[in-house]
Formats: sequence, structure tokens, C-alpha cells
Amino acid sequence: MQELSYQQGRVKLYQELEQELADQTTLWQLALEENDADLEVEIEQGVKQLGQRFAELELEILLSGPYDRNNAIFTLHAGAGGTEAQDWVQMLYRMFVRWAERHRYKVEILDLLPGDEAGIKSVTFSIAGENAYGYAKAEKGVHRLVRISPFDASGRRHTSFASVDVIPEVSEDNGIAVDTEDLRIDTYRSGGAGGQHVNKTDSAVRITHLPTGIVVQCQSERSQIQNRAAAMRLLQSKLLELKRKQQEDEMMEIRGEQQDIAWGSQIRSYVFHPYSLVKDHRTNVETGNVSAVMDGEIDAFIAAYLQTNKKVR
Repeated sequence: MQELSYQQGRVKLYQELEQELADQTTLWQLALEENDADLEVEIEQGVKQLGQRFAELELEILLSGPYDRNNAIFTLHAGAGGTEAQDWVQMLYRMFVRWAERHRYKVEILDLLPGDEAGIKSVTFSIAGENAYGYAKAEKGVHRLVRISPFDASGRRHTSFASVDVIPEVSEDNGIAVDTEDLRIDTYRSGGAGGQHVNKTDSAVRITHLPTGIVVQCQSERSQIQNRAAAMRLLQSKLLELKRKQQEDEMMEIRGEQQDIAWGSQIRSYVFHPYSLVKDHRTNVETGNVSAVMDGEIDAFIAAYLQTNKKVR
């Protein structure tokens, strides 16, 4: 039923675009017949909006991977640099939340480790909505910040790094079997501010998958049962991603290729000083409007990535 609903939605969208194109064509013909110059602005705006919708549909067609329609799970980690890097993670987290809000996606924090003085050391959160992973996978990699540090009394320029990992959220019936004997489950008190329940009971859950060493944890829910369920979903997703990565590595070994996974191989640079520029090093797409990007306007980078990596899944 979910697949049927999705396909019906695609057909309905196509029909709407087809009708809008016919309406704009009729309006244009009417303007010519009546020699009505006042309709020019209305037609121009209508055609522009129609073009944007067609571009969005064209981009969505590229999302043909098996998990592209799934929710996305982000994990952000601060690189070397202490408070400066932790502040950068918080800035990136805000950027992704704003991007999600623009697309009417739902954001849920699964785990968060605050910085020592400011910012965030690491944060794991989910973005739920149609095609969330398909678009969000473009953000996976190392993000580099160059700016005058607000934490440096001498006003020196600093370079900071943060890693962004994005995996699809999967259901329990994804074919990844998890033996309960392979799990170590620990409970602890949730961190951060809270009400009467938070910080007074061992509601947070940490699950360690012993064969792989993967550790996941969740403390966002008030119930230990809810946190355990969320942590298990996260573990399933990470195990699936590990399996996919192993398959990719095997194929690259057969092909004789190597992947550069070095920390310094940033996918995008955000320069606040001595000039304003955000540049994606994979596609060479860039913009000088740094404020807009940090406010969630990253669709141009995502679109360019998808268009130049049509085989990426």
C-alpha cells in the first residue's frame, strides 16, 4: 500500500504539471491575441515556478537507489580543534535542521554530546520524510570551516573540520539478522536538562554489537523502552551500511580501485574570512552567500552532486 500510494502521488504530480503547462500556454496565446502586455509579468512568474517544479521532479527521478526514499540518520563529529571544532558541529547541525524544515521534514535527536565549553562534540539525529536519505546522502563527508575564531582573543583565523555521516534508516525486516546474544545493552542516566523524569532514572540506552564493535546509543526519549527501540533501529541501519560498504570495497578490490577516506579530504569548504565563499570540491558549485547556506540553503549543492553522481546509491 505504501508503494501504491507513492506511485499514485507521482502520477498526480505529473498530471498537475501537465495541466499547469496547458494553462500557461493558453494564457500566453490569449496575451498574444489581445496584445495584452500586462499579462507578461504573470506569465513570466508562472513559467518560472513551473520550471522550478519540473527541475525538482527531474532531480527526484535520479533517486532510484534502494534506500533513497527512506529517512536519513545523520551523525556529526567534531575534528581536532577543541571548542572551535565543536562550535562548527553545532553550526552544521543548525544548517541541516533548517534545511529539513524547508522541506517539511521531521527532525529527531537520538543522541547528543555537548562540547566542553560551547558547541557539540557529537550528535546523532534522524530526518524523516519522503526521499530524505536520497537527498541527504550528498552531505556525507568532511566539512571544512575557515573563519576568525570567536574563541580566540587574538582574533586569529582558524580552520576547523567536522565529519558528517549519513545512513538510511531501515526497518527490522531489512534482511539484517541481529542475534541478541551478540548484543551488550547498558543503561545510564540521560544527560542534559530535563524534567522530573530525565536524569533521575536510567532511561538512556547504549547497545554494543560485539562481532563488529558498533556502538549506538539513544537518550532522547523519556522511556527506556522507547530509547532501546530507537537504538535498535539505529543499529540495524549501521549494520546495513557496514554490509553495503563491505560490498563496495570488494567490488573496488576486484576493479583495482582505491577510495580516499582521509580526514583531510573535505567535500566542501565554508570560508567566512578573508572572503565569503562556500565551495563544493566534488562539483565545483560555489556561492558567496554564506549566510544563506548556513541557514539551510544547500539544495544547489545536493542537486549538483546527484546530477554528477547518477550511479551513487
